[in-house]
Amino acid sequence: MLEFWLCFVPLFVAVDALGTLPIFIGLTAGLARAAVRKVLVQSLVTATAVALAFLGVGKGIFALLGITTADFMIAGGALLFLLSLRDLLVGEREALSSDPESLGAVPLGVPLIAGPAVFTTSLLLVDEYGIVPTVLALIANILIAGVIFGASEFLTRLLGNSGMRALSKVASLILAAIAVMIVRKGIMSYLS
Repeated sequence: MLEFWLCFVPLFVAVDALGTLPIFIGLTAGLARAAVRKVLVQSLVTATAVALAFLGVGKGIFALLGITTADFMIAGGALLFLLSLRDLLVGEREALSSDPESLGAVPLGVPLIAGPAVFTTSLLLVDEYGIVPTVLALIANILIAGVIFGASEFLTRLLGNSGMRALSKVASLILAAIAVMIVRKGIMSYLS
């Protein structure tokens, strides 16, 4: 049970549903409720399928290319740090536009829900805590993202734009700290 929670927290930050919520709201603005539900389901199915597929083949690809866990930790941590730094410094994430029919798959499912942060974090968690707690925590976080997106109208009224931005910044700051920890562990792995 402890392993699940140790996987859950970093993946919660990596999925960043609260940070992605303003993008979800912007992309689905003007769509009928039925269309928003369709986009929501499509995004959750796509994110889950891609994240689980990456967990299944990611390690094999790394072995084929000769990439070690320490290499991936340092590169992944650096990438996570840059992503979090961009979100902290740029302001709101850049607006995206897409076809309403594929909106749930791209850009919402991939790369916004399941993107580089989720891929990096989940592969590292599998090494540290095992496949079962990582997969369970990953699926739980994607479902939580679905609940948050499903409650987008209510949350927007409750928090307002400033509250939404503040939550996004806190999530990015936590992601930066996790990135530094991952790089530190990668360097320690090289040194040992």
